[in-house]
Amino acid sequence: MKTLLDHNQLNITLMRLAHQLIENHLNFSETAIIGIQPRGIWLSDRIAGMVKQITGQQIDYGKLDITFYRDDVHSQGAVMVPNQTDMSFSVEGRKVVLIDDVLFTGRTIRSAMDALLDFGRPRDVELMVLIDRRFSRELPIQPDYVGLTVDTVNTQKVKVYWKEKDEKDQVVLIDQ
Repeated sequence: MKTLLDHNQLNITLMRLAHQLIENHLNFSETAIIGIQPRGIWLSDRIAGMVKQITGQQIDYGKLDITFYRDDVHSQGAVMVPNQTDMSFSVEGRKVVLIDDVLFTGRTIRSAMDALLDFGRPRDVELMVLIDRRFSRELPIQPDYVGLTVDTVNTQKVKVYWKEKDEKDQVVLIDQ
């Protein structure tokens, strides 16, 4: 196991991502931040909170469940239990920032974009990820905001620990 980001490095990275988002959007009246369930919401909670604290603006923030939009929903062998979608606004004609913790094959993001269309047709969709595993993409999806780019092989796993869920903030690379 190798530590990619410790507690302090993770906080610095989150602050940088929040500032990049603010720099590109300035006024968030036409922008919505949406975390992808289940693990993307820990990152999106932090980013949305930081943006709100720094700008003082009201942020439309939602959580999107993609369980039944996944292309492997029937091949898992077990019954998939959905998470809760929490979006009290339409994305019609708005800028949307999708947030997830790790970008691996791109299939989760494709599923999220499919699910997002149930809430309207956005004008623009951007992607923010904490970790980009760039050499493992199966679909042509690239992030607009990246915390850290990591070169990995398919036998390795990136695990993100969040204080709110795992009692520590840390990102590690695990050889399986």
